[in-house]
Amino acid sequence: MTVSNRALIMLADLLRERRATLGTRWRRLNAGRQALLVVAYLRKGETYADLAGGFAIGTTTVYRYVREALDLLAAQAPTLEQALQVARGKAYVIIDGTLLRIDRVGMTGGQDRPYYSGKHKCHGVNVQVIADPAGRLIWASPALPGARHDMGAARAHGIIDAINGAGVRAVADTAYQGGGPAIRVPYRRRRLDPDTHRYRPLPPNQREVNTAHARQRGPGERANSKLKNWKILRKIRASPSRATTLAKAVQTLIIAA
Repeated sequence: MTVSNRALIMLADLLRERRATLGTRWRRLNAGRQALLVVAYLRKGETYADLAGGFAIGTTTVYRYVREALDLLAAQAPTLEQALQVARGKAYVIIDGTLLRIDRVGMTGGQDRPYYSGKHKCHGVNVQVIADPAGRLIWASPALPGARHDMGAARAHGIIDAINGAGVRAVADTAYQGGGPAIRVPYRRRRLDPDTHRYRPLPPNQREVNTAHARQRGPGERANSKLKNWKILRKIRASPSRATTLAKAVQTLIIAA
């Protein structure tokens, strides 16, 4: 697995501290092996049955080990306030939203509707991401149902008010139009021409601004791709209520690396 030793050691240390707090005297796997099991689950998307066979333990034990470690990792994830402290040291930050697909959602009685993204044509959860100019992940938000618009999700998490209040310069796509003076978005296409029924072209100076803006915003996609490089987040098989814990756990490991 392409996972840094630093992230693996950090997780193993958390597990050792947890065992010392509980006064645990013996388990089937030591802290280091449990950390390896959890990273395999997150990085490779291995099933409980495969992990049980590979580590010679029961599936119930795998479930308990994974859930314990995920809760520990999620608790270590930075808060929005801590992320803004980091953001103040950057020239600017990039705000973007990403959809994490899910498959365990009720299809009866319209229970799946809040999770259906019309943009992506699939069910998922919306996660807001803040990245630095190099595309390094600074913060990932809790998960909201995938039908939420990026701007609505950002306001629900308090990102818009926090960015403007902290005086941090941010760039984002047109979904964040009206986000305040601190958030720069590209010029939007003009209205349809009633004669040609085509969008009126932007003036050359606005096209140049949009090109420069896209260059600044582009590295933000790296942060999204780093999240989805962890196969567990490509399609979440767990309950959607666990999506936030999974995203926060992965975030902690990415930042630790």
